[in-house]
Amino acid sequence: MSALATTGLGGLAGCLGGSSDNGTENPSNVSETLPEDFQIDLGVPCTETGGSIDLSGGTRPKEIEGARGSPETTYEAGEIPLRETQLYLGHDLKTLVENHLSGGVAHDGIPSIDQPKFVAGGDVTMPPCERVFGVAIDGDVRAYPQRILVGHEVVNDVVGGEPVAITYCPLTGTAQGFYRGGVTFGVSGQLVNSNLIMWDREFDVRWPQLAATAIEVGGERPTSRGERFVGRSLAEFRVIWTTWDRWSRKHPDTLVLSEDTGFARNYNRDPYGSYTPVSGHYALETDRRPKLPLVTAPEGQEKRVVIGARTSEGAIAFDKWSLLKESVLNGSIGSTPIVAVADKELATGYVYSNPTDAEVRGTDEGYAVDGVSGPPEKLPLDEILGFEAMWFAWHGYYPDTNRVGL
Repeated sequence: MSALATTGLGGLAGCLGGSSDNGTENPSNVSETLPEDFQIDLGVPCTETGGSIDLSGGTRPKEIEGARGSPETTYEAGEIPLRETQLYLGHDLKTLVENHLSGGVAHDGIPSIDQPKFVAGGDVTMPPCERVFGVAIDGDVRAYPQRILVGHEVVNDVVGGEPVAITYCPLTGTAQGFYRGGVTFGVSGQLVNSNLIMWDREFDVRWPQLAATAIEVGGERPTSRGERFVGRSLAEFRVIWTTWDRWSRKHPDTLVLSEDTGFARNYNRDPYGSYTPVSGHYALETDRRPKLPLVTAPEGQEKRVVIGARTSEGAIAFDKWSLLKESVLNGSIGSTPIVAVADKELATGYVYSNPTDAEVRGTDEGYAVDGVSGPPEKLPLDEILGFEAMWFAWHGYYPDTNRVGL
C-alpha cells in the first residue's frame, strides 16, 4: 500500500521481504480437495498473465453508450454520505490514532485516479485469470483491474449516477467501495494495521479503509469543520474481487478501467512482487508474512483470505476457502445468527443477518431460505456488507471477531 508504491518502494519492500518476481510459487495451503475451478482464486498463480495487456485506449464514461458518467445524485461541496450508526470497532479511536504510522509518502504521494477513462468490455483482451475488482450500481457495471489500482489505490468515479470511491489496499488485500458525495478521497500516506488510511480533500479527515470510520482530523490541514466526522462511518457498497473471466461472463456489458490514467506507470509490473502479485491472489509463504506493527496480531494463518462483515454490534470473519467448499456457513454477531453463502459464479461470498435462524441450503438455482429460492446476492434476508481481507488485517481491527471456518 502507500509505503511500497513509487517513492516509498525502497523503505518497506525490504521490510516485507518483497521482490519483483511474479509470484510463480504455488502456495502450500491451497487444498487439493478444493474444486479446480476455484484454485485459481485462492492462490494458484495466473500463469497466463504476462507482457503488455492493451488497456491504453478509453474515453470518459459519458461518451460510452449505457454508461452514466455524470452525477444524478447531487451533493453539496463537503457533504459526505454516512451510516446512521457507527460501525463496530474492536479498538477505541485513540488506540488507532496512536498506532498509525507513516507509509513513507506524503498526502497524495500515491496519486488517486480522478478522471478515470473506460474501455467497453467487448473491446478488451485480458487473460481469463486476470484479477479485477467488479462494481455494479443501478445497472452501471465496471471492472477495475488490480494491475492498475495497485499503483493508485483510490479511483474517484461516478457509477450509476453516484459519486463513489473505489479503493484497494495491496498490503491487506482489501477492495472496498464508498459513496463519496461532495468530496474526493486520496491516499494520506499513513497506515494502521498495514491498512490504507484515506483522507478526504475537503477536511483532511483520516478514514482507515477497512474500518470505514473517521479516526481523526489530519495535522497537515487542521480544521474544526472536520471534527464532526470523527467517529462516524462511511456509507459503503460491495466491490467484488474476482477474475476477468468470471466477471465478463456474468456481465458482458461491463466497462473496464483504462490504463490512460494521466500518469506514467508501468501497469505490467507489481511493485509488491509476490506479496500481492498481479499473477496471483496472495502469496502465503512464511517469509512473506506482514512485518509492519499491528494493534493486535493473530497467531498463524496471517494472510489467509477471509470474508469479513461488521455491523454496529460486532464483527465476523468467514474463511473464504471453507465457504467455497461448504457453500453455507453459519455464525453469529452477539446474539444475532449470521449466515454466509458462496457465490460460485464469481468465487466470492455474501453475508446475511438471519435473526429467525431460517434454514439456508443450496439449490440448483442458488439457495433456498425456508423454501424461498434466490441467487446468492439476493436472498430474502438482510444483507450485511462483506468483503475479502487478509486475516491479519481483519484481526488487527477486530481481535474479538467471531471466526467461522478458520
